Amino acid sequence: MPAARATMARVSDLGLDWHPLPGGHSGRTFVAGAGGERAVVRIYPPGDRRGAAAPEVDRSVLGLVRGLVPVPDVLEVRRPLAEEDVPGLLVTSFVPGERGDLAVERLVAAGDVESLARLGRSLGVVAAALAGMPLLRPGPFVDAELRLGRFPTDDLLEWAASRLPGWSDARLDALTDACGSAQALLDEVGRASLVHGDLNPKNVLVAPGTLEVAAVLDWEYAHAGHPWTDLGNLLRFERHPAYVAAVLDAWVAVRGGDPAVVLEGARAADLWALVDLASRAGENPVADRAETLLLAIAETGDVHAWPFGR
Repeated sequence: MPAARATMARVSDLGLDWHPLPGGHSGRTFVAGAGGERAVVRIYPPGDRRGAAAPEVDRSVLGLVRGLVPVPDVLEVRRPLAEEDVPGLLVTSFVPGERGDLAVERLVAAGDVESLARLGRSLGVVAAALAGMPLLRPGPFVDAELRLGRFPTDDLLEWAASRLPGWSDARLDALTDACGSAQALLDEVGRASLVHGDLNPKNVLVAPGTLEVAAVLDWEYAHAGHPWTDLGNLLRFERHPAYVAAVLDAWVAVRGGDPAVVLEGARAADLWALVDLASRAGENPVADRAETLLLAIAETGDVHAWPFGR
């Protein structure tokens, strides 16, 4: 039985009515119901890239940020049992709301610049709050105590070379200038903070009326990293001027700095994620789009490059 079908069978064994949560590419998150109540179930198959502690790490991260940003309540946690082919689980409360990316799409289509700016401010405040939670050094969380491991490298050029073996030498050389300048700017900050790691509108629920953030979801990529990282993610593909200005203004109002410098830093910090996503081009639309964006940055030497039109 293919892995996805096996995972679905294990969820059904729990006696819950369930269906995949829309919007994700992993196929591991489900809305489950029993007795008229709904919850969200995240599946961690045996052999998960993050190890058996992954559900416990995610529970601890949610506990760490509670009160700092809005997150669902944790209802249950189970480790995967590799010997029995039983997946691990993280069960959280169901939070009603509109997915942020759908809200952006709706507001852009309606030409509602004022509401788009309001949404941008809400998201900028979340990114600023996370950037203000200091951690000792960069690294992945490796256990329930949120002890820090080590990343393979702290050099952006080395990261690009290791993750993009299919790129020609000419393309990698073209990326060198952008990566070198970005690394120099990032090194000027000299501190680490909590990073969500995938903070984009798709992973945020907002109240449709007020556009305030109701919940920040999908913390599987959380780590200790650069304070500009989540800001770069928020601004990666959503480029409407009103949205970008509002996100930046909200972040700077909390964390300080010159908006132009902060935007440059956010784009620089996002290169790490763009390289990783581009290395997985062909797996999903987001990775394909990231590769197109990274190629444009390499060709122009400009971290603000935008190859997708208006």
